[in-house]
Amino acid sequence: MVSKAVTKYVHALHLKKYRLRHGAFLVEGGKSVLELLSSGLQTERVFVTAEFALKLPAQLALGLVEVLSEDELTRLGTLATNNTALAIARLPEEPALLPNAASGLLLALDQVRDPGNLGTLIRLADWYGLPGVVLSETCADPWAPKTVAATMGSFTRVPVWQRELPAWLGSLPAGLPVYGADLHGDNVHGLTLQPQGVLVMGSESHGLTPEVEARLTQRLHIPGRGQAESLNVAISAAILLDNFHRNA
Repeated sequence: MVSKAVTKYVHALHLKKYRLRHGAFLVEGGKSVLELLSSGLQTERVFVTAEFALKLPAQLALGLVEVLSEDELTRLGTLATNNTALAIARLPEEPALLPNAASGLLLALDQVRDPGNLGTLIRLADWYGLPGVVLSETCADPWAPKTVAATMGSFTRVPVWQRELPAWLGSLPAGLPVYGADLHGDNVHGLTLQPQGVLVMGSESHGLTPEVEARLTQRLHIPGRGQAESLNVAISAAILLDNFHRNA
């Protein structure tokens, strides 16, 4: 059984202000917890069901995991049901952010407020081997439980920075390309793009803010053939990223 103090601590980490205060975040679900334990991120505690504990014999023998019932585990976390695992991890230290022509293509996100979309975009960055993701201050919290879950483990591999985006884009080295999606941009399928610089994506409903849009050096358009008004930001990013990497 988990103590009241531990329960209170875990529940506090459901909220961003307490994640920042304690420097910790929650990881829920068996796959994500296994990814965490095999990464270099620091782990405070791990709670598992008896069945899932069989996947962690070494940690169980050393007393590094705590076995709970499925009901207890579910009550601790944010998932509707959790029959595997939940962990508390320390927020990682932010690495240096020094983009240049040799550092590859960074993904930058402007006002992406949906944690599911944000997590999927972090997963995309992992898939294409991007050096990281830069978030505007109005994006969803990258360490919220829903965001972490949507990354499917990529949170352990993809650095994330939060910046005042227009100012950061304005500080980039001269000549570094800054791309953004735009309905009136160049047809991305007719371009030969190199995975260098920054690709900026905005929310599906609002697009890029004018201050961010003013920093673009090239606008990219994904042509459609049907009647859909728009594409989800993660789908758009996947199409654009694939075009950057098809000739790489």
